[in-house]
Amino acid sequence: MPWPKSTKTARVPKANLHSADCPTRIILDDVMSRWGSLVLVLLLERSYRFSELAYLIGGVSEKMLSQTLRRLEMDGFVRRKVHATKPPKVEYSLSPLGCELGKHVQSLLNFVHKNAGRVLKNRDNAQEREAG
Repeated sequence: MPWPKSTKTARVPKANLHSADCPTRIILDDVMSRWGSLVLVLLLERSYRFSELAYLIGGVSEKMLSQTLRRLEMDGFVRRKVHATKPPKVEYSLSPLGCELGKHVQSLLNFVHKNAGRVLKNRDNAQEREAG
């Protein structure tokens, strides 16, 4: 879609998550990424330092955690607070928007946790059908 000549008269198209160029998909990618959802749910509990998050989220590299936090901060879901100490202490917490989102993500993760056994059984059955 070409850029409108005047932003005063242009209408912003409705979000369509199914469209490849929909800007909401970028936000969805940040929120529902492997690490983004885990960060959001952890920060619902309290604020954490980077090293604490890295420890609590098993398997995440420092690079991926740093990128995830940066993206969530850019989206306005996470707040980064630098304390003037030596060495500097940096804490991450959720913004009000992040708290609202985190509750929804928590519900999704609760559903996945509650139904993991059923899903894994379905996977096993599907693999057996493919093999047999």
